Amino acid sequence: MKPPPPVVAVIDIGSNSIKALVATRPQSGQIVALDQQTLDRRISAGISHDDPRLSEDGMALGEQAVIDLLAFIAPHAPQEIKIVATSAVRGAANGSEFAARIKARTGHDLQILSGEEEARLIGQGLLSDPALRTWESFNVFDLGGGSLECLSIENRKLTHATSLPLGCVRLSEKLVANSSESLTSFDTEAIRHYVEHALNAAKIHFINADGRAVFTGGTITTCRAILAEAKNISLYETSPLVRTEVIAAILKKLGRLPLDERQKIAGLPDRRADVIPVALVTVLALAANGKFHSFQHSFHNLRWGIADALLTPPKTA
Repeated sequence: MKPPPPVVAVIDIGSNSIKALVATRPQSGQIVALDQQTLDRRISAGISHDDPRLSEDGMALGEQAVIDLLAFIAPHAPQEIKIVATSAVRGAANGSEFAARIKARTGHDLQILSGEEEARLIGQGLLSDPALRTWESFNVFDLGGGSLECLSIENRKLTHATSLPLGCVRLSEKLVANSSESLTSFDTEAIRHYVEHALNAAKIHFINADGRAVFTGGTITTCRAILAEAKNISLYETSPLVRTEVIAAILKKLGRLPLDERQKIAGLPDRRADVIPVALVTVLALAANGKFHSFQHSFHNLRWGIADALLTPPKTA
């Protein structure tokens, strides 16, 4: 009898949330998620400052989240555990201090991914999504609290990867006067202009894929969750293809509400309610710039890419 396939676990410390994935690769060759959990823990307050630093509260919040997620994955007895951090930690002046604290509290190393590493691993995760098996050449975008990852996949190979400082927490701190109030037309135009300028300056390589691109991350997940609640169905019963006019309609509804009213919207997590209008404006500005009319949403993002790398045997000479 063959031994069971190995099990690995990934903990991803993002700007707005900290997530765990436990995965394996059975004989079929397709990566399978055995368990997942997301903790909405924002560690990234202040990342738009000239000298960004993780606050003591943010670091303590992050440490406890990692400890909680290690306890969550422990029953699966993974052979390997990988803990990574992205934009908020790599951009913080005291990111290495946070990594040392994680090591001291848990015994595990924290790898702070570069923007290029993050983008590459997101691409690797996307290519493991069975729903994208027939997609050959397309753009992939992942919007977090600190950054926007922009990828080009051509003939199912990653050809371009760029990380831009356009995360929704970062832009909210930089461009919105008061995130507790409704989003003003001035705020909206400032965000659109800022995003368009950054995309043009970076010369993002847009691929003509019938007006579609792939999107990962919490913004489109939240859109689908709001739609699911409105229809009284589960998130996974909603269509993964989300059209830009649907995103615009959600923005119109949420953007005119003050924060306390936004927090009452079913499907919208409290901790995302302050930045979701900024995130939606960013997505729509991206869509306009790339001439996309819809986004195919995928859950196979950074964590899946890391799991795929952990479960891929090294090539022998």
